[in-house]
Amino acid sequence: MPAYWRKLLGFEDFDGEQVSPASPQPVAPPHPVPPQPSSHQPASSPLPAHPQVAPPPQSAPPTETSHDETWVRFRRPWPLFARLVLLATILFGLIGGAVFVAYSWLRDQIDPPGPPGTEVLVAIPQGASTNDIARILADENVVSNALVTRFAWRGDGPYQAGDYQFNRNMSLSEAESVLVSGPLVLPGKSVTLPEGLWLTDISGRLLDALPEFNETELNTAIYTGIIRSDFQPEGNTNLEGLLFPDTYQVGENDFEDEAGLVTRMVNQFDEVVAELGYSDALSRTGLTAYEVIIVASMVEEEARVPEDRAKIARVIYNRLAQDMRLEIDATVLYAIGRHTAELTVDDLAVDSPYNTRLYKGLPPTPIATPGRAALEAALNPAEGDWLFYVLAAPDGSHFFTNNYEDFLNQVNRSQAEGLF
Repeated sequence: MPAYWRKLLGFEDFDGEQVSPASPQPVAPPHPVPPQPSSHQPASSPLPAHPQVAPPPQSAPPTETSHDETWVRFRRPWPLFARLVLLATILFGLIGGAVFVAYSWLRDQIDPPGPPGTEVLVAIPQGASTNDIARILADENVVSNALVTRFAWRGDGPYQAGDYQFNRNMSLSEAESVLVSGPLVLPGKSVTLPEGLWLTDISGRLLDALPEFNETELNTAIYTGIIRSDFQPEGNTNLEGLLFPDTYQVGENDFEDEAGLVTRMVNQFDEVVAELGYSDALSRTGLTAYEVIIVASMVEEEARVPEDRAKIARVIYNRLAQDMRLEIDATVLYAIGRHTAELTVDDLAVDSPYNTRLYKGLPPTPIATPGRAALEAALNPAEGDWLFYVLAAPDGSHFFTNNYEDFLNQVNRSQAEGLF
């Protein structure tokens, strides 16, 4: 602490101010006293003609002031109360200044200065959370700060997927009012593709919803490999499982652009997968990103309640680690190319690399389009040593165990209850 502040707050006295003593004033000499006759001088001695007068005193030369003659004058210190008041004033000033700066910054994030900017069309994907939307709008410069937006909109939503017309540099209340009003109804048509579809299902739904599409052009875009995903292995031309399930708006000007829509669906999938962290899939799971997508597709087909997704993913990883066949019926359905509630003995024996009842390891490609939740569960499996699961409740919940006898007992109970 600087010396001045230490003294001001009472920790030290002020330095004394040295003042030189006043210069001595001349003093008048005393009146001369005539000399008295000495007792040894004869009385008859004659007096001198002129009396002797003492010479005038000479001013003494100035002498150096000794240390003992120096005196010090101290300034009276401030009272303790005054020092405390000053200290409190300084502290409150600093705190008040910091609060004002923070308030000004936060106010500008909530309601940026200046008028709204240019218009921008923003697509909100299917299944996007409020946090996802905050990030998307911040990336588009619609709102100033994604983190502040998340806190401001915490507990709000969910909001509908679709295309929205925003302005850049909007306040949070203005941006949220756009979301509350719902997506734009653009000239053209929309098509919704749910999770768990095969490529053949997607092609059929697109042709049903958009009869203007040319089937040959659509199949060329889907099956020939002219459109690729960032997560597709080299030499692989199969887009199975790589088109993101969502609602897509198709404008009137795009009724003849089959490849454009397929490209949008692949790009949407790549964006979601990258956002979830699939670039680190190998270090996190021991599988490549594409292999984890295959796991996600099986999770999508097998799980019926949200809380089972991460557990089913863990069963798949555990069985792979122990070199066990996965024995997932959804892969058999894909192998036979037929959606059915029951599998026959012949179905289960079909010779196909997708038949995980016959062949160990993962199937060659995904077996369906996984949604965001299944993709996240496959990358972040639950902790557990389970090796078996079976449907155990009418709501779709499964029973998980690492004991084969317990698994068989639950199979018998589930069959007796008519669950399958």
